[in-house]
Amino acid sequence: MSSNLFGDWLDLGPVDQIPLRGARSVPVAGGEELAVFRTGDDRFYALVNKCPHGGGPLSQGIVHGDKVTCPLHAWTISLATGQAQGADSGCTPTIPVRVVSGRLFVAREPVVRKAA
Repeated sequence: MSSNLFGDWLDLGPVDQIPLRGARSVPVAGGEELAVFRTGDDRFYALVNKCPHGGGPLSQGIVHGDKVTCPLHAWTISLATGQAQGADSGCTPTIPVRVVSGRLFVAREPVVRKAA
């Protein structure tokens, strides 16, 4: 998956490059690597590709509903907010996503939230 700059958005290519209930990592020149997710009901999300706990690669985690479970220590992270779920505390920056004419775009800048 490659990326091209389109205004303030990166064009990641056709949406079908991301499998249902799956993810892909996307390197960004001069920025943090992203994890782009597709849920079972065909929604798309993007996060910085680091778990807030130990920096695990979220793109390698298990997507379930609108959450991903980190492959390192099984923390569950909301795809919509980046917030750790349950008793865990921490937050991963989210990246706005748009789908235009079957192509996936992500914003160049992440949204940073404080942990709840």
